[in-house]
Amino acid sequence: MEFRIDRRSGVPAFQQIVQQTKQAMRLGVLVPGDRLPTAKEVAEVSAVNPNTTLKAYRELEREGLVEPRPGQGTFVRRTLARPSAGTDSPLYGELAAWMSKAAGAGLGQEHVAALVAAAMEKQFGAGSAPVTGVTESAGSTGALESTTATGATGATTTRSASE
Repeated sequence: MEFRIDRRSGVPAFQQIVQQTKQAMRLGVLVPGDRLPTAKEVAEVSAVNPNTTLKAYRELEREGLVEPRPGQGTFVRRTLARPSAGTDSPLYGELAAWMSKAAGAGLGQEHVAALVAAAMEKQFGAGSAPVTGVTESAGSTGALESTTATGATGATTTRSASE
């Protein structure tokens, strides 16, 4: 899993890691038993202090989503995915088709994100507004026996078939 930290968003880096991990769990990209990258690996790829990643992982642990295993790493304990919300669901396909249509109509990523945010606000109310300052994109590509998905928080996650 590769985290994308947006330093201009105003959202602390540890919180971005938490949000992106949860997004990958909701999409079914991270499933119980998957190992999260080490703090050192995240630091090398995302240029964040290892303690930032450890803080994020502690928060996920407090929520019961991950568990540290001494000497082995941090592992996903449970999923947030729903069968109808994964990247292989019909709803995802419809959303991807709509986004393609929106792009074909000349709308950029910011306009699409604004439309999605407005629709979410109307459907789910004021308490469920999406996090601002985080780049939104959607897509899924398979390569070399791995699954890669870019979620609404901008996290790109790769899970090998052997994991």
